[in-house]
Amino acid sequence: MALFESDVPIREVVTTDPEKAKALENDIRAKVLDMLAEEEMTIEGIHEELHRRGEEKAETTVRHHVNVLRDAGMVEIARLEEAGGGTRKYYRSNTRVFSYDLPEDSDETLTEAQATATDELSGLVETLYLEHGDEIESVAQEMKPCVYCETQHYEEFVLRELLNRALIELSESGKMDELR
Repeated sequence: MALFESDVPIREVVTTDPEKAKALENDIRAKVLDMLAEEEMTIEGIHEELHRRGEEKAETTVRHHVNVLRDAGMVEIARLEEAGGGTRKYYRSNTRVFSYDLPEDSDETLTEAQATATDELSGLVETLYLEHGDEIESVAQEMKPCVYCETQHYEEFVLRELLNRALIELSESGKMDELR
């Protein structure tokens, strides 16, 4: 007989590839991403800003962190400038990381909005499967490393990726601001 038994529902879903997850394991890299989301910066500029924020790191360590983020595809070179016989690289983040907690009473406040979102997304998911189900299933099948990997929810991942990319497109195009 069990001393305690509970039905544990899924409350959060985190989607990222393993390289990005590994890159985000370090809090300095999260700070660098945050800084580079606002403006393009050189290694020296990132080093100075980290110092201003109370992080005492060597410039070579900062360079290492930027390289890890670049290798994970989260940071890109935004521009190059000639400087004193060399080339100065300016980096910019192409990734936005949200690591917030909603306020404690937000569940109650957002109940109706959640219901609206669920209803609207239900219709959108149905439309996506009707119009693009074959493509979604094809991509999900390509992701499966073996026939026994049915519990990995690949189709759900593809749908979440489509929705995430659509939200990014709305945000980057300015349409999100227009819709508010």
